[in-house]
Amino acid sequence: MELEEMQKAAWENKVEKGFNTTNVEKEFCYLTSEVGEAYMAYLRDKDGLGSELADIGIYLLGLAEMLGYSLKDEIEKKMAINKNRKYKLNEYGVLIKDEKKD
Repeated sequence: MELEEMQKAAWENKVEKGFNTTNVEKEFCYLTSEVGEAYMAYLRDKDGLGSELADIGIYLLGLAEMLGYSLKDEIEKKMAINKNRKYKLNEYGVLIKDEKKD
């Protein structure tokens, strides 16, 4: 299944099951909760991690559809930007965008 089809299928499942389809703020909260669950699975039970990562993807696809974005198109655009982006280490040893190079 292609990403566009997955986005539509995630949305259709939300509609069919009666899940949230209107409250954007609530959907962001659910997505954040799923990230937390994935992190806990990573720390405790690696067997459940794949399923939790899938939940993140499904919520993200649904949120993109709710907001009228093609997640595929947005990912492709951002990956093209990131490919040419330059980074540097800050004073804490963390990579950050080199604003002078963008």
